[in-house]
Amino acid sequence: MTTPLAVSGIELDAARTLLARMGITPTDLLDIRPPAPTFADYIPIMRTRVESPSTLRTYNTHWKRLEREWPNRRIDEPDQNEIIAMRDAARLDAKRDRNARDGRGAAEAMISALRFLYRHAEADGLIRSGDNPAKTAAKPRRVPSNRRGLQLEKLAQIAQVAATTGNDPDLDTLLLRLHAETACRRGGALGLRPDDLDEESCLIFLREKGKKTRWQPVSPTLMAQLLHHARERGAQPGEQLLRYRNGRPITRRRYDGLWTRIGLELPWVEKQQITTHWLRHTTLKWVERNFGFAVARAYAGHAGGKSDGATPTYVVADLDEIALALATLTGEPHPLALAA
Repeated sequence: MTTPLAVSGIELDAARTLLARMGITPTDLLDIRPPAPTFADYIPIMRTRVESPSTLRTYNTHWKRLEREWPNRRIDEPDQNEIIAMRDAARLDAKRDRNARDGRGAAEAMISALRFLYRHAEADGLIRSGDNPAKTAAKPRRVPSNRRGLQLEKLAQIAQVAATTGNDPDLDTLLLRLHAETACRRGGALGLRPDDLDEESCLIFLREKGKKTRWQPVSPTLMAQLLHHARERGAQPGEQLLRYRNGRPITRRRYDGLWTRIGLELPWVEKQQITTHWLRHTTLKWVERNFGFAVARAYAGHAGGKSDGATPTYVVADLDEIALALATLTGEPHPLALAA
């Protein structure tokens, strides 16, 4: 029988120091973590933890791929090379159009979806931090967007097609005006509710990307159109405002169909893959050129980042400045712009 060797205090201290430098705890040595689940078992749990519907749509595309290709693999089995291979496969299979930028967006989204999954696996005690294979898998470098502001005559052509084609011109022209005036994203428009309309102040309450919220000025004409739309189509408080004639809430598919139809009438729209987000570029470019960067940033609902330094803290544009920009853009007086 072998007699255990006595260990001195100095040796124990040295061992503790070495383990600490390696990021290993006594619990890690015992390896008392529960068995890691398979991707097929764990991804449904992840779907319940994504708070943003738009983020869930993005991640879900790539989680479905993982469920197809790695359904029975435990989440602690893939290594970094396999994660990179999955990223590259997503990039190769991405939709190819003029705005796709060589599949970089799909590859970035795949890494983001995997990092979300593995962050939660760490928090759930299923893997150690050092065993996270997605943490250091690089995202592709972003390239400048092809989107840009449109010329006034181009906007007029788009509006003309929306107003004279399709099964619901009133809805389509309302959508275009809403985005052109406010520069809001699709998610902001789809999230509008009747109780988000402040008729007296001509403001709408927007909920957008990253759970950011803001009051955004609109023209009296647009406010009247939104109120009429809500009444005519039966939108109740707390429910989605934008609806089809039968009272059913619209979805992103309405936008897709709208731009497909406009592209059939205006070939340049289809060739350049113009979408609603181009209206945001158009409006914000005009605001920046005429009212400066601070007003344009506030108009867009952007918050200053750490890289911007401290200056933006002191030069934030007020709501009355945004309202003045809108009033100038639309040629209609705004109740908040009167005091500017």
